[in-house]
Amino acid sequence: MAVAALDLTVAAGECFGLLGPNGAGKTTTIEILEGLTPPDGGEVEVLGQPWSDGPPGRALRERLGLQLQETQLADKLTVAETLQLFRSFYRRSHTVDEVLALVQLEEKRGARVATLSGGQKQRLAVACALVSRPELLFLDEPTTGLDPQSRRQLWEIIRRFREAGGTVLLTTHYMEEAERLCDRVAIMDHGKVIALGSPRELVASLGADHVVDFAVTESAGLEHLAAALGGLPGIKAVRPGSDGISLTVAEVHRALPALLALLQARGLELSLLTTHHATLEDVFVALTGRQLRDD
Repeated sequence: MAVAALDLTVAAGECFGLLGPNGAGKTTTIEILEGLTPPDGGEVEVLGQPWSDGPPGRALRERLGLQLQETQLADKLTVAETLQLFRSFYRRSHTVDEVLALVQLEEKRGARVATLSGGQKQRLAVACALVSRPELLFLDEPTTGLDPQSRRQLWEIIRRFREAGGTVLLTTHYMEEAERLCDRVAIMDHGKVIALGSPRELVASLGADHVVDFAVTESAGLEHLAAALGGLPGIKAVRPGSDGISLTVAEVHRALPALLALLQARGLELSLLTTHHATLEDVFVALTGRQLRDD
């Protein structure tokens, strides 16, 4: 079962993110909401309407913009020709010039799709989703595989759509993307929502601001070490892993000296020590014991 008893409400005007590892059910969920995959059961309402095969379904599609996980556009069409084609599907739409300006592809108007870079192709795919002046924009992993500059260019396009009053539902693997763009996120695993809230609320649910990851050169006896770590000052949670131990820490200035003293007392030598502010990925690992990018 790809999606099990999922219950979601997305408010008008918000950016809502679906997070989770591969196989969590994110794409199935978004394709059901887009009307591309019929659900086996339950109710789906988009912009106040259920999906149907007749004129109501057609009218609803006019109000949506879709960017799929993989978009195959005609290589030999130009950027302008591609957008003109997509314009023809809708009763109302942006002009080609308007949508080119939205995604900053004016200089590529006459370029064939096959000549575009990966980031430019993604912007063109989003342009095809925006051409109908949608009220609701679905984005399925819009920045996967893009370089940092291209990713930020797409973030800016999404921000401008939001500022104009649009609603966004996106799936992503990138925690920074969700934290920057989303008002609320739902973390999915095995087809179910296991956490729901704003990025700030979910990170605060860990009960600590920092995460300390460390490993030692001698792995024997890590179970006993993990048990001892729980009693150190400032440490809220201990998560042993295959390649080290992760600590959720409220007071780094107290926890680190205590950790180093414990390792020295046991004759253990560090092979890795890193600290970072707690993120949505740490929330996911704390809930499931798995990394977001695990297959």
